Amino acid sequence: MAPNDSAQATDQAGEPGAGRRKAARYLVPVGVAGVAAATIGLVPALAASGDPSLPKISAQQLIEKMAASDTQQLSGTVKISTDLGLPGLGSLGSFAPKGGGSDKSAAPQQKLTELASGTHTLRIAADGPDRQKVSILEDAAEYSLIHNGSDVWAYDSGSNQVFHSKKSAADAAREHGRKAPESGVPTTPKALADEFLKNVDPTTSVSVDGTVQVAGHDAYQLLIKPKQSGSTIGSVRIAVDAKTGVPLKFTLSPSAGGKAVVDAGFTKVDFSKPAADTFAFSAPKGAKVTEDDGKQDRKPQQNLPGGLGGFGDAKNAKDAKVIGKGWTAIAELDTGGKGMPKADNNSKSGGDAQKFLDSLGDKVTGKFGTGTVFKTRLVNALITDNGKVYVGAVTKEALLDAANK
Repeated sequence: MAPNDSAQATDQAGEPGAGRRKAARYLVPVGVAGVAAATIGLVPALAASGDPSLPKISAQQLIEKMAASDTQQLSGTVKISTDLGLPGLGSLGSFAPKGGGSDKSAAPQQKLTELASGTHTLRIAADGPDRQKVSILEDAAEYSLIHNGSDVWAYDSGSNQVFHSKKSAADAAREHGRKAPESGVPTTPKALADEFLKNVDPTTSVSVDGTVQVAGHDAYQLLIKPKQSGSTIGSVRIAVDAKTGVPLKFTLSPSAGGKAVVDAGFTKVDFSKPAADTFAFSAPKGAKVTEDDGKQDRKPQQNLPGGLGGFGDAKNAKDAKVIGKGWTAIAELDTGGKGMPKADNNSKSGGDAQKFLDSLGDKVTGKFGTGTVFKTRLVNALITDNGKVYVGAVTKEALLDAANK
């Protein structure tokens, strides 16, 4: 095993731009189930065997190696396990509106959100910025998302439904930042690693913590930990391919201990060019095809079930005040006195959604008055009855302290 590099790479390792850090950490106010799900992403439990002997490398050198990686072609299998500590997150789909329309199509939003709970196996392939494919493998079906030039296809074999979006190359580049069409929800160890590395600042400890083998590839382990107390994040561990600099495995562990919140990694990976027909797609005979009508890019909170979508609009998110900094920063939002969102209890889906929210919350009191704390293993939120919202990857106690000031 290579010796541990305990050198800290805090203020060197990333851009200390406060705006980027705030935006990355507080995209989602609260509807807690959908919110935490959309913010986080995925997890795989990866078998790792052996501790290869590799040349010593510093944390800064390893981060630079990752940044310099120009690997654009690969294929492989990723296993993702996510445990946010939410009861029945996968059942949120049962609250969805029944009937026809885009909500019943193969559009990616709801399907990718399902990756925020449980264990899933994905088959992925990439050939540069214009061709990517992600397939979610299920027991008796497969869901595929394919980007090929200006076309984005999604196909659900279980329902035999197809979603198609056709955009100009300029539109695709602008909307996806030359990334895969699923870029809103990270589906690879690299995407997850990128989100955390851009938030590294002086409140962060970064070191090289030995070596490991992932999917048959020798890798260094980059260990990222908060220096502050009060964060729900204990550590982030990234296995980086020693040859290519590509992240092969990402593990986010909670400060409370126990099972990882997110564990995502390759079980098989090949860095050669995928076959061209990997990205070819034509709708199967008899499939229902839904063309993009421009209404598919709704924000996560607008997709919440049972009439909860009105809580926390874009203006509130934009006007959020940030309390503190680094890993214990908390976003404060004002909903204009709306307080706790209420579902439409006149419908079964609304009643079920309200029960789900109520099961997550703890009633609290303080200088702020009364409110409810919604807890996951990662993102926690306090909603006061007078309409203030405090949210962050921090403990319940940290939220209450912020609200009491």
